[in-house]
Amino acid sequence: MDRLIADHNARLAIAGIRLRLERRGGRLGLRGPLPCRQGTARRPVQRISLALPANEAGVWEALGRLREVQRQLELDGFDWRHWSSPSSAAPLPDRPAPGPGSGERRAAPLQSFEDAFFADPRRRRNPAGARSTWTAAYRPYLRRLEQQGAALGVPVGQELLRRTLESYEPGSRSRLQCGTALAALARHLQLELPADWGDHAGGYGLHTARFRQLPSDELILRLVEQVPNPAWRLAYGLMATYGLRNHEIFFTDLTALAPGGDRVIRVLPTSKTGEHQVWPFQPDWVDRFGLERLGMGGHGAVLAALPPVCTDLRRTTLQQVGRRVAEQFRRYGLPITPYDLRHAWAVRTIHIGLPDTVAARMMGHSVAIHTRTYHHWITRRDQQQAVDAALSRHGRSAQAA
Repeated sequence: MDRLIADHNARLAIAGIRLRLERRGGRLGLRGPLPCRQGTARRPVQRISLALPANEAGVWEALGRLREVQRQLELDGFDWRHWSSPSSAAPLPDRPAPGPGSGERRAAPLQSFEDAFFADPRRRRNPAGARSTWTAAYRPYLRRLEQQGAALGVPVGQELLRRTLESYEPGSRSRLQCGTALAALARHLQLELPADWGDHAGGYGLHTARFRQLPSDELILRLVEQVPNPAWRLAYGLMATYGLRNHEIFFTDLTALAPGGDRVIRVLPTSKTGEHQVWPFQPDWVDRFGLERLGMGGHGAVLAALPPVCTDLRRTTLQQVGRRVAEQFRRYGLPITPYDLRHAWAVRTIHIGLPDTVAARMMGHSVAIHTRTYHHWITRRDQQQAVDAALSRHGRSAQAA
């Protein structure tokens, strides 16, 4: 039992979670930095007694409680009144209670999948990125799966996966992300999915109504005038010029922006999808937005010039950093989102004929995702190139005749 607990604690450490499982006698509990009971800002190491038996079933249940505590800490919603022994052994109000005799069977495969996710050596090289990916791309859909299973009394299997997927609007991005997350779960559990699962999940790309609303270059240059704060203007300019994700603004080597530099910036390995280089489109926007100042003075000077957002990944996540940027766009009343700037950058590279493999690498995602997301523009470009080539051949044939 101690070995099992130690293995789970090791995985929690890899995931950047500071809470730990603890066995005291024949009972299980949690231990880690928690809000001070006296209401101060300190987070001393404290214990939560779960009154769970120190057996395998108890460990799975304790892990579920630990994840719930972690979620409350991330959302600043932790309250000691919910975790006073022995009531901490009961499910919280916002956590669906498992059905009689079936809760452990449903929880175990999901916990096994989560453990395997964070134990993947590729993800262990970038714990912050793994946490962000799990929080944004997996956890919401697995939580929906648990809720559906509890409501329907259906165990984890092909039927529950299908019903969970169909609980999202057809064609929505959430439905496709749900399909991707559940397909990964199915692979882990060796469940066979229908051959048309990908089609059933719907398209990932931008909806027709959405891609028609992408801002033009002229609008992007006008909207920066609505940003009164110089630091946020620089952040806006970085996203517009380099197509960065929200959080990547703060996790990028910008030294190449200094006078005389090649202006090719480097997104750091601590970002969501790891290290990659990005070229500016349009290049003259580096001067237009005054980005060259971000290349001078070292990393400390860069952080001082950018908005004061917490980037210590021991205290925050990449998702929370990105959310802070999106909130600021709304606060300034901008009619676009940060991701609109990223999409506009991608479309710009398509129009100038940059190979999709190169653009995808600069954006830090796969060619498959790039092709699906920007299918409309890529198709138009490829068709236009084919038409131009055909007209050119026709013109040469007519001249020869």
